[in-house]
Amino acid sequence: MKILGLDLGTRTLGIAISDVTQTLARGIDNFRYLEGDEAAPLKRVQELTQNEAIETIVLGYPKNMNGTIGVQGKLSEQFKLRLEEIVNIPVVLWDERLSTQQASRNLIVRKTKKSHRKKRIDEEAAIFILQSYLDAKK
Repeated sequence: MKILGLDLGTRTLGIAISDVTQTLARGIDNFRYLEGDEAAPLKRVQELTQNEAIETIVLGYPKNMNGTIGVQGKLSEQFKLRLEEIVNIPVVLWDERLSTQQASRNLIVRKTKKSHRKKRIDEEAAIFILQSYLDAKK
């Protein structure tokens, strides 16, 4: 069984998936949707769970540096609840502090063109979130 990793933004959903051994994460999509359209990312995740053997979903949980939960964190909490209703798969909120910065560094190290970085940053953040979850499980 695989684990799905998600980085929820206001207009994009970065998506990563683990291998069957739950050792490595790889990016599979940087899904774009209209701001405020909660149905589109939910439907995309539902499609993925129907096509892949997913046992757990790891959703990035943006916390402030002092550990408090801000507006985006509350949106992730709501998204988690809605997602659990439609996919019947456990959804784990995973601390994603500094994931975007790490994702940006990874893209720079791999010499990704600046024009392509913005298009891939959420997918790269989803990889980072999922990989940190997989590493913590071991």
